[in-house]
Amino acid sequence: MSLDPSFVGRTYPPTAPYQVGREKIREFATAIGATDPAHHDPVAAQALGHPDVVAPPTFPVIVTMAATAQIIEDPDLGVDYSRLVHGDQRFAYTRPVVAGDELVCINTIEEVTNRGGHGLLTTRTDVSTVAGEPVVAVWARYVIRGEA
Repeated sequence: MSLDPSFVGRTYPPTAPYQVGREKIREFATAIGATDPAHHDPVAAQALGHPDVVAPPTFPVIVTMAATAQIIEDPDLGVDYSRLVHGDQRFAYTRPVVAGDELVCINTIEEVTNRGGHGLLTTRTDVSTVAGEPVVAVWARYVIRGEA
């Protein structure tokens, strides 16, 4: 799968706001085995100085996976989703995600390379509040497998 390197630097419009709910944080924490009381109990989170329960560090994947559809489904880029493999993920936090946050994402294509018949795509998703406060930057690397 060959990807067009001219897409590097392309930025997509902000996504619709995502309302972070207390129960969604609790469900996510339970699903990944995160037992820290700050992920489940508002009083425990407030004792640490947070306004409400705090999301585990990988929680933004919920928001960014949906947002990355802008890139993956861009017909001009031509990614074949059936050949896509998630290769890497990293997070750089400005502050934790907490219940009550209303988050928007802005996606940028940071790197496009082609090696051995495979396309490699690196994206950056900047997650901020609707008021523009930065929360976390999330990088993802995808491998789009070439024809066998």
